Amino acid sequence: MVNGEGWVPADELRRRTIRRTDFVSCNQAFIDCRTPGSDRKENYSMIGPGVTQNPNQVVNLREPHGFNIGAAAMPHGITNNLHLHFTAEVFLCFRGEFLLRWGADGDEGELVLREGDIASIPTWIFRGFTNIGPDDGWLFTVLGHDDTGGIIWGPSVLREAADHGLYLTADNRLVDTVAGDEVPEPSELVRPMSTQDIAALPAYDVAKLRRRVVGTGDLRWSARALLGSVLPGGRAELAPVIGFGMTEDRDQEPPIYHPHGHNVAWLRAEPGEGVPLHRHDETQVLMVKDGEWEVTLNRHDEVSVRLGPWDMLSVPRGAWRSIRNVSDGTATLLVVNSGDGRVRLQWDEEVVKAAADAGVGLDHNGYLAPYHLLPKPAGR
Repeated sequence: MVNGEGWVPADELRRRTIRRTDFVSCNQAFIDCRTPGSDRKENYSMIGPGVTQNPNQVVNLREPHGFNIGAAAMPHGITNNLHLHFTAEVFLCFRGEFLLRWGADGDEGELVLREGDIASIPTWIFRGFTNIGPDDGWLFTVLGHDDTGGIIWGPSVLREAADHGLYLTADNRLVDTVAGDEVPEPSELVRPMSTQDIAALPAYDVAKLRRRVVGTGDLRWSARALLGSVLPGGRAELAPVIGFGMTEDRDQEPPIYHPHGHNVAWLRAEPGEGVPLHRHDETQVLMVKDGEWEVTLNRHDEVSVRLGPWDMLSVPRGAWRSIRNVSDGTATLLVVNSGDGRVRLQWDEEVVKAAADAGVGLDHNGYLAPYHLLPKPAGR
């Protein structure tokens, strides 16, 4: 709940704060939950239900955001089986190493995702992944749009699940005959994709899909990506990953640019630095990768929250917010905003004035420019 002045009450801030300790796993979210080699997956839905097939899945925040955020936690050697999505699926590797494979039989190509990598998986291709790291791995996921349409499983996945008493109905309902459910009529069950339809799916070689993986070495950080970055306490750096997002640096281009329904960027700052007071018209989720951050909402009657590693905060549209690194070293967080276009920030008047005093303003295209070259309003 946000009023016309962009004010958020304290209880709303608490409701929108999702701590790592609030995550609730579900080990029966999908039809492959009994398939050997896949039976120890833990699935999470933090924001929106995503593509879960279990109506009892715990969702921390169901409010529509224009995207969904979840996670898969998997011990070494465990596999998430082949399936395809109708909307964008973005993998955020926060811990571990995963072997990503794709194609109807998983033999079209393979890539390894490591900590810090972000991968945008194309729609309408089968994909699966296995934890090949030494410890439990964590892949957060961002799914495009509020209604994802669910997923299509590979035909072999459906056959194996049936051997273990699990079936999927055409309306995306998981049926568990081991737990006492009756086997639905064949007409009620989802039909495996035909060989003709599989043959018509798009093909991706390794080089083509690698262009949709952004590792830490691929990031292009800008120290002048935001108007506030010219001010003490506002010197955060931004690296877009998917979409142009919030950047106000006209020379910054995202490595991945096609529409997802959301945009993704890394933000990092030294101790005491961050992003001064601003707001915008998109929903936003801040996900801490490392360090500790303080997020303060409202211009008046401020409310604040401290976020540690893997905590996340949903900031509503139009809310005033500032962000600051309150840890002892460099801290990073992930910023996810709704929409496919640029996210145009409205800066607090004091920030605009201080930046002008430092010789910087925003041009009429919303990018940083020398203040003395910008047209001045009449009477100034």
